[in-house]
Amino acid sequence: MTILTAKPEHRSSRSTRQRHYLMCAPTYFDVTYAINPWMDPHTPIDADKAYLQWDILRNTYLALGHKVDIIDPEPGLPDMVFAANGGLVVGGRAYTARFTFPQRSAEGPAYQKWFLSAGLIDVHEAAETNEGEGDFLALANVILAGTGFRTTIAAHIEAAAVLDRAVVSLELVDPRFYHLDTALAVLENGFGSAPAEIAYFPAAFSMHSQQTLRQLFPSAVIVNEADACAFGLNAVSDGYNVVLPRDVTDMADQLCDRGYNPVGVDLSEFLRSGGSVKCCTLELHQ
Repeated sequence: MTILTAKPEHRSSRSTRQRHYLMCAPTYFDVTYAINPWMDPHTPIDADKAYLQWDILRNTYLALGHKVDIIDPEPGLPDMVFAANGGLVVGGRAYTARFTFPQRSAEGPAYQKWFLSAGLIDVHEAAETNEGEGDFLALANVILAGTGFRTTIAAHIEAAAVLDRAVVSLELVDPRFYHLDTALAVLENGFGSAPAEIAYFPAAFSMHSQQTLRQLFPSAVIVNEADACAFGLNAVSDGYNVVLPRDVTDMADQLCDRGYNPVGVDLSEFLRSGGSVKCCTLELHQ
């Protein structure tokens, strides 16, 4: 097994900070229903290949110096592997998920139970429909929040109150990019000395939301449709290393030009369910 790590030739003024992630093994992963345009229940998943790909992702995080906790998967929940959807954790507070589709509804309580066992200072059970970090991406001073397909504006208001954070609502308009974390990636969250930086695919957003993103992030990395459809924006960054699907090309070149280190992994089995690196990774923000 080969683990890709930081390459010396990509060293720059950027620095990595240790992150804390939660993942769920794909023990029961399968595509048994279709709730997004990428899912086809008639094409079987290679379970052994999926588990190997997930394990390589987990070991990539460990090799990069990060902490990874594992939540026990539950039978009958094939999408529980997509840990990012399980909630939002910022500063020791958790806002739980309340899923749109009944096929995933039991995942919310499963992740809530883990949050409680982890000793977080406050675990708030959501009253509004939201899908966790799928639609909430935390920066130092603001939470970017997606809506349009899975998470409601009412959930944006609820999350702002629960986490005591400003929330910027962004409207998604392309069903291929049904979660914010498929259309936008946080490259630098701004919790340190570096300013916040993102990458995104403009056409996934309404015109008003495109304008908002241009105003907030005038120097953002703009990703083309091919890399967006390869789930390049479903990436996880530690401020220097950016773990993303290995087939992403132009975006990876742009990241290198900005001083980031792209770390490619193969999650092809999960792409068939409409997920990739970030979907499999819930960050527990300190």
